[in-house]
Amino acid sequence: MPTEPPGASAPASLLDIALRVEARVGALLDDEAGRWSAIDPDLADLVECLTDLVDAGGKRLRPAFCHWAFVGAGGDAGDPVVVDAGGAFELLHAFALVHDDVMDGSDQRRGRPTAHVAYAARHQREGWRGEPRRFGEGVAILVGDLAFVYADMLMASAPAAARAVYDELRVELNIGQYLDVLGTARGQTNLATARRISSYKSGKYTVERPLHVGAALAGRLEELGEPLSRYGLPLGEAFQLRDDLLGAFGDATATGKPVGDDLREGKPTPLMAIAAQRATGAAARRLRRAGDPGLNEAEVIELQEVLVDTGARDEIEGAIERLVTAAVEALRSSPLAEEAQVALAELAVYVAWRDR
Repeated sequence: MPTEPPGASAPASLLDIALRVEARVGALLDDEAGRWSAIDPDLADLVECLTDLVDAGGKRLRPAFCHWAFVGAGGDAGDPVVVDAGGAFELLHAFALVHDDVMDGSDQRRGRPTAHVAYAARHQREGWRGEPRRFGEGVAILVGDLAFVYADMLMASAPAAARAVYDELRVELNIGQYLDVLGTARGQTNLATARRISSYKSGKYTVERPLHVGAALAGRLEELGEPLSRYGLPLGEAFQLRDDLLGAFGDATATGKPVGDDLREGKPTPLMAIAAQRATGAAARRLRRAGDPGLNEAEVIELQEVLVDTGARDEIEGAIERLVTAAVEALRSSPLAEEAQVALAELAVYVAWRDR
């Protein structure tokens, strides 16, 4: 299939779905902010922090994959149940992001200070008692927990089959996150482990499971689960591989995070694993500096050069193209409605060659 350069534009269908989901989430959070501020004005802070994160951007991919599986299975595109499920995915993603930022010690998310950094700064400005860092992290964890609960509220009307998939997705997300934290701490560069982390933390959670939820909402998971996995698993892997490249080489103005952030965190990605297998001498010594949060811009550039010179970057780009080709070919033999097949093929191109 034809490739697209990084920066592929979002399909119009993605934007349409995003607007509906954003309106649903916005209405819920507005109601909650009003409810709690009536009791104590301070209580609105948590909801407003969550609202700011959701409003700051995001690709809304998970709602889109859920939507098109639902429509492809014969569901009505205007059915509120799929909009609610899309909103649940966005709030679950907000939960994951806020907690991930605390675990990684990230300073920026979507071009603005992360929740724990913002609340630590507020603690310091106000001269409150205790340690600003602990306060900031504590409040950020609560913001994430609140997002998790609101996501559950939006899934309350979903049928049991859809809820079972959603629950499995949440378990897989946490398992993947633990593997990521463990791999980062150990400085692991094993390719098999890196792929497992990518699958559970991001690939399945972003593509395959939202597709399964959509089919379950339409009552056709048993029939469509396997065909959707043949599309969703390779595309989910391609999604995460692009994420890895953006984490190492991406433009901060597009990604909303500092350039080379994943290199400073020492993320155990397939990109790093391939480079570690191939690097020797000075290049191998440079690569071992990954995971140092104090890396300056010049040192990040040196690490990027190793990823290029070892061929790791090119290998990941080639893998993305192969995976997307496999995903799109799987669509052609699926029993999904033609409209959904077209939309999912467009999403595949965007997922693989986006710049953020």
